[in-house]
Amino acid sequence: MTKDHSSEPVADDAVQPAAPARDCGCERDVMQDIAAIMRAQPHGALGWQRRFVSDAAHELCTPIAGLRARLEEARLHPDDTDLESLLDGALNDVARLQAITADLLVLARPEAHTGRWERMDLAELVEGALSRRPDRRALTFRLDPGVIVNVVRCDISRLLGNLLDNAVRHATTTVHVEVRRKGDTAELVVADDGDGINGTDRERIFEVFARLEPSRCRRYGGPGLGLAIARGLAWAHRGTLSVEDSPLGARFVLRLPLAPATSS
Repeated sequence: MTKDHSSEPVADDAVQPAAPARDCGCERDVMQDIAAIMRAQPHGALGWQRRFVSDAAHELCTPIAGLRARLEEARLHPDDTDLESLLDGALNDVARLQAITADLLVLARPEAHTGRWERMDLAELVEGALSRRPDRRALTFRLDPGVIVNVVRCDISRLLGNLLDNAVRHATTTVHVEVRRKGDTAELVVADDGDGINGTDRERIFEVFARLEPSRCRRYGGPGLGLAIARGLAWAHRGTLSVEDSPLGARFVLRLPLAPATSS
């Protein structure tokens, strides 16, 4: 039986989702991962490499500069420093650094799955992920059961999380999620009622550190890596991820091959 929830408000406390914290290693490890990404690009993509290094350095330097400024101010004026405020700000900067470096590690090793392949009902996986969302925006969903796929659970959960983070960031009021079967394909749709994405940007938005028009750019937060990671994970599952036409907002569609039927 299809589960159709027209309005499932979540908690009032808005918590901006972040990538799971990881031990990201030293600066040399991060630069090695950036180099690995560059080596994976087509021969001659020197311009892309330079842009990537520039953007990656900018994204990393911003929270580092913020953290240093807070600490230097506290050192110069220790008696005027609010320790709780200082620690809160420093932890936010560190969390952003962790999120960026974790995303860089995923991009550097797109072929390295972090779990085992499982035969799963996509609707159940999505329902579980939605139940754990802390966002205050209204989530609506329609999940058709029995859409069976072979996936790495944590990878698809991350893919879905990145799509939901993006949708919540740009939605005006509502994010809608669907799971359905279409022929021999499983479809996962994540749509928002925000400003939408111009046709000319529908591929560019999947580039790392993509910069779009002001109505849908990184001023909403995020380093611009989530959609690139999501598409890479879709490809690793022999699927596709694209932006498709929608009467309102943006509509992302993930397509995965259905799992072969099992013998009774």
